[in-house]
Amino acid sequence: MAANIQFSKAVSNATRFVRIRKDFQLFRGGVLPEIDIAYECWGQLSPRRDNAVLIFTGLSPSAHAASSLEDATPGWWEYMVGPGKALDTGKFFVICVNSLGSCFGSTGPASVNPATGQPYRLAFPDLTVEDIASAGRQVYRSLGISRLHTVLGPSMGGMSALVLAVMFPEEVTRLVSISAAAQSSPFGIAIRSLQREIIRNDPKWNNGDYRFDDPPTDGIRMGRKLGLITYRSAAEYAQRFGRKRKFGGHADRAPFGPEFEIEHYLEHNAEKVLGHFDTNCYLYLSRAIDWFDLSAHGGSYEDALGRIKTVDNLVIGVRTDFLFPISQQQEIADALRQHGKSVRFQVLESIQGHDSFLIDQDRFAPIIRDFMSGN
Repeated sequence: MAANIQFSKAVSNATRFVRIRKDFQLFRGGVLPEIDIAYECWGQLSPRRDNAVLIFTGLSPSAHAASSLEDATPGWWEYMVGPGKALDTGKFFVICVNSLGSCFGSTGPASVNPATGQPYRLAFPDLTVEDIASAGRQVYRSLGISRLHTVLGPSMGGMSALVLAVMFPEEVTRLVSISAAAQSSPFGIAIRSLQREIIRNDPKWNNGDYRFDDPPTDGIRMGRKLGLITYRSAAEYAQRFGRKRKFGGHADRAPFGPEFEIEHYLEHNAEKVLGHFDTNCYLYLSRAIDWFDLSAHGGSYEDALGRIKTVDNLVIGVRTDFLFPISQQQEIADALRQHGKSVRFQVLESIQGHDSFLIDQDRFAPIIRDFMSGN
């Protein structure tokens, strides 16, 4: 396993690995001499190998989507994966991959470069969503699976699912895209660009050569706060926090310090992420999202989506999501319909914004359960 220097402790006991020992060609022309892709799986693969479901994650999760006998810790999509759940492991063989470029077992900037014996850091080649999709393909192909029953993912994972179906149309039967996009929007690029600038301006980042035991924590905290603001909705913040204050209405100790509960929420969640995700890995994955544009696979993203050969497609968006807004989900659904594809387009009224797929079990689970059962 190509060790991720400081994050091996975050890899689940249930994590498995696929190692590709030959040169792995990247979409923008780079080469990795070998890669490891971490994954977890649940359920049993059918004798015909036709019940495999592949989950691509958003930017930050590991492959631990759900608990198992090997690791009882709740996963990031616990309500979705398991016996009798929407992704029913009594029927389906469910695989979740940790993205290439991440820091939870898969090869990324925090991994050891076999050519030097040192971490890749910024010597890691340019990474794209296409590379994440291709690496995920290596996992199911290594398991003897030639065609997926379903590929799905939220956010960046939805982008990965889309481009897998575009690049390898004969290998995907059904597609679920959740709060994703056919191409990154200028607004999303602006937000992520500012997050990366905040991190790079932290002196501890040191052009990517930071100490793993002393990373650029100020940059990470501030970037995380900006991200949190975009992951949820203004309506949810108003409902949860209103104008309530901590400390009897007085500001925290420092001049102009946190005073409102919403400020303390941002601070608490920013502190939680420290030490849990490698900084350079974050930068690479964030930029990969910005670069994503399906028109690279055709004259336009509409033409690219015409290459998909799925028999059924589900596109889900959330009305309060302004990071990946409903208009982007509509674009995907319209383009698929334009090419005669069967499409179910669901607009959900979840209040939690972009993060709704992590939280709103009552809305998301029934829709995906019905899709998976063919209803």
